[in-house]
Amino acid sequence: MRLIGRILVCLVLLVIAIGAGGALVWQRYTAPGGATGPVTVVIPRGAGLEEISVKLAEAGLIGEPRIFAIGATLEGSYRRFKWGEFEFPAHSSPQQVAEHIVAGKTIQRRITIPEGLTVKQVMALLARADGLEGEVVPRPEGSLMPDTWFYSWGDSRDRLVERQRQAMTRLLQDLWRQRAQGLPLKTPQEALILASIVEKETAIADERPKVAAVYINRLKRGMRLQADPTVVYGINEGAGPLDRPISRADLETPHAWNTYLVDGLPPSPIANPGRASLEAVLKPAQVDDLYFVADGNGGHIFARTLAEHNRNVERFRALERQRAIIRN
Repeated sequence: MRLIGRILVCLVLLVIAIGAGGALVWQRYTAPGGATGPVTVVIPRGAGLEEISVKLAEAGLIGEPRIFAIGATLEGSYRRFKWGEFEFPAHSSPQQVAEHIVAGKTIQRRITIPEGLTVKQVMALLARADGLEGEVVPRPEGSLMPDTWFYSWGDSRDRLVERQRQAMTRLLQDLWRQRAQGLPLKTPQEALILASIVEKETAIADERPKVAAVYINRLKRGMRLQADPTVVYGINEGAGPLDRPISRADLETPHAWNTYLVDGLPPSPIANPGRASLEAVLKPAQVDDLYFVADGNGGHIFARTLAEHNRNVERFRALERQRAIIRN
């Protein structure tokens, strides 16, 4: 009987010890953490509980990886963990950290694709973007929508590019249905090509409808577009701007995008145009202008006749000579 009594006492003490240990684990699991500010941690796809616990501890978010692992296992939250990039609030307890991961509220990253970039330039931006994964299937020039795009850590580069392509397709189709009558453009693709030229010619919003009108008027009259940006695109193979001024030799170099030498539109867009340039091409200004030249201040001077245009060109050259004298 004495032996049985001793065994019972030991069992009681063991239960008490286990309960006390469990209470201590729970206390540490639910206690505020030591992080004094927000902490960002990436939970890799397929990571195990031990790896996750170590990552959280290395980031200073939790103090004891074992406590976190035990608590997440006992609560069953580990089985519902999501992967991705998370930002945890300051002083998050291990339990709150686990709940945050279960909720799957990953950080939304962003990347801005400016208007007027070529597809090659967009691909270079995406290649440097943190958090995106995988290779990209090439898309046609001009087919990507410039905008600010949101994504999460681990998202596919190619899927993001496809979102851009689909957005451009929808926008172009919508604007094409609303186009002005009598345009010398047979297809949405032709509108896209011309919009890319307008995009590269001016960054001034108010000028785009007038620049578009000049090219529309030229196409109607069978005149060559004579657009410098198309020449640059053909020489540089879509890699971006030249590292030097365009020369007369460039204007005389034969290639499919040299609109000084070929009639009509080039065979493809020369950049990814924004909405404003597409709208300008499909609803151009109602003017008779056929020419424009830089005004020396970032804008352009427009003209209806060649004689008027030549006078504008001479004024621009005189202004440039004066500026060169001042600089020297």
